[in-house]
Amino acid sequence: MLALVLHEIGEFRVEERENPTPAEGEVLIRVSYTGICGSDIHGYTGENGRRVPGQIMGHESVGHVAALGGGEDSLGLHIDQVVTFNPVVIPATDADTFAGREQHSPNKTVIGVTPHISAAFAEYLVVPARNVVPLPATIPIEYGALVEPLAVAVHAVRRVLRRTDERALVIGGGPIGQSAVLALKMEGVSTIFVSEVDPARRALCARLGATVLDPTAAPLVKTLVGDGGLVDVTIDAVGITPTVADALNATKSGGSVCLVGMGSPKLNLEAFRLSTEERSLVGSFTYSAQDFNDAAAYIASCAPEIAELISREVTPQEADAAFAALSRGDGTAGKVLVRFSS
Repeated sequence: MLALVLHEIGEFRVEERENPTPAEGEVLIRVSYTGICGSDIHGYTGENGRRVPGQIMGHESVGHVAALGGGEDSLGLHIDQVVTFNPVVIPATDADTFAGREQHSPNKTVIGVTPHISAAFAEYLVVPARNVVPLPATIPIEYGALVEPLAVAVHAVRRVLRRTDERALVIGGGPIGQSAVLALKMEGVSTIFVSEVDPARRALCARLGATVLDPTAAPLVKTLVGDGGLVDVTIDAVGITPTVADALNATKSGGSVCLVGMGSPKLNLEAFRLSTEERSLVGSFTYSAQDFNDAAAYIASCAPEIAELISREVTPQEADAAFAALSRGDGTAGKVLVRFSS
């Protein structure tokens, strides 16, 4: 099979690797598309230290069932079925203990992150059958590569959103911020603002139905107060000191901020904005199995705004150049997909 291998930090090479073989309870997936995640870009540049040379990365993927390893754990899947997969894999022995919070299992592995697992920037990969999520064959197959980033956003929103919350702010209009807009709409939030410095991303978020704000044009607090007041909840999809400060300032007393962006490993916080005004600052990482399944159901609905999330496709041979351009901030508004087959 063809595989996109991180040859060294800052360089991918397309290499021939042996096709993997599924064991009992596993499924071989023929990959159609795999999305380039922000964490993949940080791994490519060496910023996050969570990818290593020789690794086959990739975790935002869709494809077809190519082979079944057999056993009762095939779970009714069939050859050529359109599927995505939940990259968060926990041992079967942890399933009951961590039901509903699978991401908390200390024994989990994450496909695309764990170095020894050959992941989805390749023509084929093997995953446990219980992590495979079927999708309708009637949707554009590339939409399936959007399930995983949407699941990240669904989980982040659910970490902080209360039933009575009506006004939300998303800081950062990149792919996770865009997915957060959809996740907030899924949860019934009526007023959604997005703060984003890039005009192309602002335009994309506006097409998703958000009210877009340019934080370089006017202070967020001033803009929000002039448009109905501070928000109930903020999703920070950037995760650096200035955006966390903006999030705390823009969220009303007693409100909540979810930190899902990982732009910096260390932050300086205005602690009094948390304590004296009783705001909550909550972290979010990956998702539960239910979050992932709910994201898949939304993508399966084929809502018209889903198409807005994809900016372009590249071949494996073009992927290294795409990673280099994205790492420089080339102005791509939405998701870039690597196409392995149709």
